[in-house]
Amino acid sequence: MVMDFSSLEAWGYLAVAFFSFGGSLFIVAAAGVFSFMGHMDLATALIVAMVANFMGDNFLFYLGKYHKKDIRPYYAKHKRKIALATLIMRRYGVLAIFIQKFLYGVKTLVPISMALSKYDFKKFIFFNIFATIIFVLTIGLSAYFASEKIIAFFAYVQEKPWIAPVVMVAALGMLWLVLSRMTKKK
Repeated sequence: MVMDFSSLEAWGYLAVAFFSFGGSLFIVAAAGVFSFMGHMDLATALIVAMVANFMGDNFLFYLGKYHKKDIRPYYAKHKRKIALATLIMRRYGVLAIFIQKFLYGVKTLVPISMALSKYDFKKFIFFNIFATIIFVLTIGLSAYFASEKIIAFFAYVQEKPWIAPVVMVAALGMLWLVLSRMTKKK
């Protein structure tokens, strides 16, 4: 199969790979919707997302494990998020690898925190395989099967653009509420 790099499909797969490496759940959802619309192959898009996401988290763990001094300046600004990631890891153990995939804002820091806490790299890789599969299938297939509603929602937002900021503020508020409840001492 020869890839035509002038097509939306080719760039779509590259975007899925690039943004999945960084842990984006939105690109996985977009791949599901584009697959529903016939612009991408669902299986190919999800496999690309799985491989890239798996490699991205392993890369972050590797950086935290073997290049602490090199990355210290980059995560110095995020001490609170590192503390939250460490708290999630201590509270939920192995489940933290699964949970972090779905938590925007700390998903890149949990692998680094686990590496800094001397978590076993082979164990992380093993559990990360399953966490990646669950994450990509959950987001990608949910978006694929809900595509009609998602497309209808975006059409509605185009007609009434004031809805987008309201939805964004509500989503960020819910995220803040969930994260603040997770970090409170009991």
